[in-house]
Amino acid sequence: MAQMKLPMCLIENQEGGEIVVNQDAAQILSDITQPVVVVAIVGKYRTGKSYLMNKLVGHSDGFALGSTVQSKTKGIWMWCVPHPFKLGHTLVLLDTEGLGDVEKGDSKNDAWIFCLAVLLSSTLVYNSVGTIDQQAMEQLHYVTELTERIKVKSSPREVKDEDEDETAEFKRIFPSFIWCVRDFSLELELDGKTITEDEYLQNALKLKKGIGKKVQDYNLPRECLLHFFHSHKCFVFEMPASKTALQRLDQLQESELEPAFVTQAEEFCSYVYQNSKPKTLPGGHTVTGRWLGNLAVTYVEAIRSGSVPCMENVVLALAQIENSRAVQEALCKYDSEMSQRVDRFPTETQEEFLNLHQESEKEAVKLFMKQSFKDENQEHQIKLIEKLAEKRAKYSQRNEEASAAKYRALIQDLSVSLERGISLGEYTKPGGHQHFVEEKQKLVDAYNGSPGKGIKALEVLQEFLIEKEKVGASILEADQSLTRTEKEIAEQRAQAEAAEKEKQIQEESNRRLEQLMEDQKRSYEEHEKLLREKMEEERRKMKEENEWMIKEKLKEQAEMLKEGFDRNAEMLADQIRSLREDKKEENQGSGLRRFLTAMLPGALGGIIKKIF
Repeated sequence: MAQMKLPMCLIENQEGGEIVVNQDAAQILSDITQPVVVVAIVGKYRTGKSYLMNKLVGHSDGFALGSTVQSKTKGIWMWCVPHPFKLGHTLVLLDTEGLGDVEKGDSKNDAWIFCLAVLLSSTLVYNSVGTIDQQAMEQLHYVTELTERIKVKSSPREVKDEDEDETAEFKRIFPSFIWCVRDFSLELELDGKTITEDEYLQNALKLKKGIGKKVQDYNLPRECLLHFFHSHKCFVFEMPASKTALQRLDQLQESELEPAFVTQAEEFCSYVYQNSKPKTLPGGHTVTGRWLGNLAVTYVEAIRSGSVPCMENVVLALAQIENSRAVQEALCKYDSEMSQRVDRFPTETQEEFLNLHQESEKEAVKLFMKQSFKDENQEHQIKLIEKLAEKRAKYSQRNEEASAAKYRALIQDLSVSLERGISLGEYTKPGGHQHFVEEKQKLVDAYNGSPGKGIKALEVLQEFLIEKEKVGASILEADQSLTRTEKEIAEQRAQAEAAEKEKQIQEESNRRLEQLMEDQKRSYEEHEKLLREKMEEERRKMKEENEWMIKEKLKEQAEMLKEGFDRNAEMLADQIRSLREDKKEENQGSGLRRFLTAMLPGALGGIIKKIF
């Protein structure tokens, strides 16, 4: 990918609180076909978020730092760079505008910016100042609103099982979570013992027992962080420099910063580089830059329309876009492969042409399988099969036309002597018919003896012989050296030869038809084989994802039991049972196989009828 020298606004926060996707930024993403590791940072304005993002890029500036009480970042800004550790991956950094900006005064807009950061990222960094206390938790109230702003399933709430807890699925789609505490001045101690940063966060996320509203308000953001995000990491940072120097933080050399802060920032960057995973969708589908751009557009359109973004609908919409694109790119791949082989036209045999087609088709189908996902009922794959059959027919016609042109040119060269004899009247003399037959046979022998018999060779010869039938009949009729009986015998012989040639042409045509049908069968078997492999891989990924979810829920359950929160543990037990049932259903995946044997052969049968 081309290096972005500076960040660009991806999602603009316009006057009046409307959010829109910047099309220039979306275009940059659309050109990135690599998997993306997406790190988004959120937090209150003027907490140093942009500085951390710049450090991840290896720059002291880029994202606007802001040295006043005003929030500099509006909307969500994006910076795409090659990943420093993961070869073949792109690191996408998203810097969000400061939450709680008094000048903006729009908490609803803040909530959507937070929501988009969660939905688009694979790692979410929350940046705060001071300590992790109740005030810091209250400032993170946006996390408690996620249940109102994101849906996992598309089915209406009123028809759902009332015991179904959709938020149990959030961990499957949400990013990992890092809490960065800036200007931290406390000792990392608990009950007189030194603790790690992660233990500091774990202690801050502990729930309180009780049933009152205060307890519920205290627990709610903590429960959301624990249950929605699948990992929790903490970094604390000392004050980077003096208060005066902070106003020009982007201009300071590293030597002018506090050594402890420099070390802490390096540890943060190293952790993000090594542990932040590529963005994925449910089912283990890895997101590319192009997918990320489409996701951003789809989410923002849903928000602008006043609806709640639904993960299931968004993924299906993305699948439609990507699968349609996969069909087109696969067809372009076929054309590209065939264009490298047309210099071998005309082929000498039908088998040779079909081999060229098969090589090109295989590359096209492999590309489609690589790029497509969630192809419901194999709708796009069947469309690809039909389009490839159409393209094969066009290239076959092109090959036949080249063959016909080649052999018409050959027969024109070979018939020069015969045509001169006709025009000079050499065959209208007594005995001329025999002379004409002999010359014609010499031409046929020379034609048949030419190297390489192409697809249209027999038909072109027959076309020429039919063209000369009237001339031969006239010469025969005018030859006074022949008796009526001899003329009848010669005429019958000519008719028999013509009939034999037609029979040969028909037999050749039938043989080629059988070869085409065999090729169509082979094509189906190849599609079926690759589809089975793809389904098996997707089933494996879903199984792994489910097993991971069960493991995560078991850890949560163990922690709840340890802390004495029996009701929470019981709720998690229900979620675990539900996940295990899903796993059982996955192992019974014969429905897709039945589809393969029922649907694809029927579609291919229709293709054969249309072509033949």
